[in-house]
Amino acid sequence: MLTQHTTHLELQTRGRGLVEITAQLRHWLASQGVTTGLLTVFVRHTSASLLIQENADPDVRADLERYFARLVPDGDPLFEHVAEGPDDMPAHVRCALLPTQLAIPVVQGALVLGTWQGVYLYEHRTRGHRREVVLHLMGA
Repeated sequence: MLTQHTTHLELQTRGRGLVEITAQLRHWLASQGVTTGLLTVFVRHTSASLLIQENADPDVRADLERYFARLVPDGDPLFEHVAEGPDDMPAHVRCALLPTQLAIPVVQGALVLGTWQGVYLYEHRTRGHRREVVLHLMGA
């Protein structure tokens, strides 16, 4: 029989960068008793996003940040929306370029991720924020 389960994770970020949440997803999935299905992960913010990315070499995360710093620099005079500081609109642009939702298959009770893949919340603001990630699992 097909079942559905939902929960949310509350995460405190330390500022701009990637926060791995793979372990939290696996822990929650293990408690649900679903062997085959689909896990949807959704972030409820407009200045943070989600990524599946390499989790072995931290240089990958640093290189991603350097790339986005060049692509969407803080304080760019192009932006009028600066209500919360020079990183405000760049955070929204980064969020528009990256996903806010992921769909991850579940097979034999495990997330179907590659050997070097991890699931990340990507904080786009320069200071820390409390972020909410919603999980929806459908399966049997």
